[in-house]
Amino acid sequence: MIALPALSRSPAARFAALLVAALLAFPAGAAEARPPARIVSLGGAVTEILYRLGAGDLVVAVDTTSIHPPEVMRTKPNVGYLRQLSAEGILSARPDLVLAVDGAGPPDVLKQVREAGVPIEPIPEAPTPAGVARKIEAVARAVGREKEAAELLKEVEMGFAALAESRARIARPVRALFILSLQNGRAMVGGRNTTADGMLALAGAENVATGFEGYKPMTDEAILAAQPEVVVMMETGPGAVPAADVLEGAALSQTPAGRDRRLVKMNGLYLLGFGPRTPEAARELLLALKPGFRAE
Repeated sequence: MIALPALSRSPAARFAALLVAALLAFPAGAAEARPPARIVSLGGAVTEILYRLGAGDLVVAVDTTSIHPPEVMRTKPNVGYLRQLSAEGILSARPDLVLAVDGAGPPDVLKQVREAGVPIEPIPEAPTPAGVARKIEAVARAVGREKEAAELLKEVEMGFAALAESRARIARPVRALFILSLQNGRAMVGGRNTTADGMLALAGAENVATGFEGYKPMTDEAILAAQPEVVVMMETGPGAVPAADVLEGAALSQTPAGRDRRLVKMNGLYLLGFGPRTPEAARELLLALKPGFRAE
């Protein structure tokens, strides 16, 4: 991914210069007077949607979660990690619009960008089929691509409908555990109201970590009590660890998942992004969790 060019002045001077430039470039009312032409996209699924709507050429910079389509990493400057952004990095791309998925930040950074005169359009995030539709609609409205969005929404809706038909034929849900990472030997897992929980539900699986919300450490005792039949993880990223380190742990080795060596790994954005490819990703996960199941 392309890095934004560094400036030679002090951080304070650089930010002040960018602030002045932004204010001069975007006087009051200018953002509403014309369609956006320079978009900073914050959120992997947001970037995917922009490209699917034919607005990829308007994107001037992205965050590190934006890795699809592959050309994004080759051609678009990177303003940093989604939750650890800097106002200087965003403003240096000279955007006339920032699309920021829920959770982008820190909030004070986004406030600085707004104060520089650059509008920020918040994009809702919810790990459900309806949430994906709202995300597509929000991006389309922000960039004036509602017509293109209609076809994409139809495609995604059909994908979720076919997936629901497949789920209805599952006699018994697989008991699954999503592990985000291993920290000092303890599993950080996806509980209720997480993207992992949402994806397991779409794939017709039962999340065994529903005793809490969010991503939290799970004790060995809790893992033993849950008895997961399969473990799901991201194949790359900070949480990526060898299968042996996962399945041969003290607790998991004594579960059906450990004894049968059932570990499913998928690309993180594909698995948890909740964007246009989510119906396809959920179908792929369903088939991985249920070998021999016919999803047609």
